[in-house]
Amino acid sequence: MTVGALSDLGVNQELIIAGIKKLKLENEVELAWKKVNKKGITATKFDVIIKEHHTTKNHHETKHVHSQNDNHSHSHGHSHDHSHDQSHGHSHDHSHGHSHDHSHDQSHGHSHDHTHSDSHGHSHDHNHNHSHGHSHYSQIVRLIESSELNDRVKEISISIFTKIGEAEAKIHGIPLSKVHFHEVGAVDSIVDIVGTAIAIDSLNIDKVVCSQIPVGNGKIMIDHGLYPVPAPATLDILKGIPLAKSDINGELTTPTGAGIAATLAQEFGPIPGMIVEEIGYGAGTKDFDNHPNVLRVLIGEL
Repeated sequence: MTVGALSDLGVNQELIIAGIKKLKLENEVELAWKKVNKKGITATKFDVIIKEHHTTKNHHETKHVHSQNDNHSHSHGHSHDHSHDQSHGHSHDHSHGHSHDHSHDQSHGHSHDHTHSDSHGHSHDHNHNHSHGHSHYSQIVRLIESSELNDRVKEISISIFTKIGEAEAKIHGIPLSKVHFHEVGAVDSIVDIVGTAIAIDSLNIDKVVCSQIPVGNGKIMIDHGLYPVPAPATLDILKGIPLAKSDINGELTTPTGAGIAATLAQEFGPIPGMIVEEIGYGAGTKDFDNHPNVLRVLIGEL
């Protein structure tokens, strides 16, 4: 949803494709974008097609924005854009909304843009197909560090994986290097996170502001069994971050989304005072009865 929203906002899809190619995963994945309608909202849906398994996965995007939920799910990103999308850049983004992924991007740039993004509900599977050699924290870090991606994209990507990995290590009582990413280790999640980092880096955002994060309600089935929402890793990642009450029965924030938001967002709260310049909508796969399952990202100037 994050990559979809940032693409909808104006980030060149070819730029993301070129960056992902530097991970040398072209034999494993194909990237696809399409326009969809979510309860009256036209949004961009980004999919990672895993060639080996012939399955499609959704992705979340966040950028220097403040995320605010229009449905009860929120996605968060912070960048240095004073806008409602939260990514890190010198412009401000604000995004509001969390769908089953809550992510905050922080990108660093020098333009003073403000963004606001709203996302509505998003679900993400915790049982993802894993590609050989990409499922452990140490393997993922080596994959990113050995690529020809620029230093800032590498830094943002590894910071997000580290945030998620540290939570998993704590919960399972194992060293960080041994963490097996049940959700994030899948190739599609690597593309989600690195694709977000590429988009945020390209926007030169100064600050990312994000709305409170709705996590949802009920229980979900993950690799370890039936767990209450939010999943243990998601909850640990979001310590110290304000959560929003939600009446939706389902998972609105996954560890990937939480990691993006927690890493990139510099501030959580309402949309800051700003002049909105660009708006993007990223679509999730799930549909909800009373709200569009989209992530909205705004870029603007304070």
